[in-house]
Amino acid sequence: MAAPDQTTAVVFIGILALLGWRMYARIRRMVGRQRFRPRRPWVTITVFPLLLLTLGADVFTRAAGGFALLAGVGIGAALGFYGLRLTKFEDASDGPHYTPNAHIGIALSVVLLVRIIYRLTPLILAGGALPPPEQMARTPLTLAIVGTLAGYYVTYAVGLLRWSRSLRGPGAPPAGSPSGPPG
Repeated sequence: MAAPDQTTAVVFIGILALLGWRMYARIRRMVGRQRFRPRRPWVTITVFPLLLLTLGADVFTRAAGGFALLAGVGIGAALGFYGLRLTKFEDASDGPHYTPNAHIGIALSVVLLVRIIYRLTPLILAGGALPPPEQMARTPLTLAIVGTLAGYYVTYAVGLLRWSRSLRGPGAPPAGSPSGPPG
């Protein structure tokens, strides 16, 4: 029978393998050609700023944390603009589609995953209790990564909405609303 420390390590490696596989499956699904869904960008534009406000309420009392979060948002916004320039947009017969740049999305996802694993590995292998999530998110590097993700995804979502609006033309009804004559 394996010693408790070996069992913990084996379980941890199994969890890491499962997380890696799920992350791979998610990334693979999200980097290909995607049909534009009008509600999805609005969810992003709502959720990420709320996350930033929640983190920012506590973080801005410490200069390093606040600076890291804001710097991350700025970096993420710049990556979002760059990502939009690399995105392939098409108005196909079955509706609007876009193909985001795979490298940026994969890189950001991997950076976050590596940071989470880095923060959790010593705690799990030592058999210690996990700290509360808010304590794990307070380090400047973690805040910079979260800010980068938020800045990227919000900028990208706004770009998708602007692109979809340009397809409809000025004065057209919003996406998702009935466009035919009343009847």
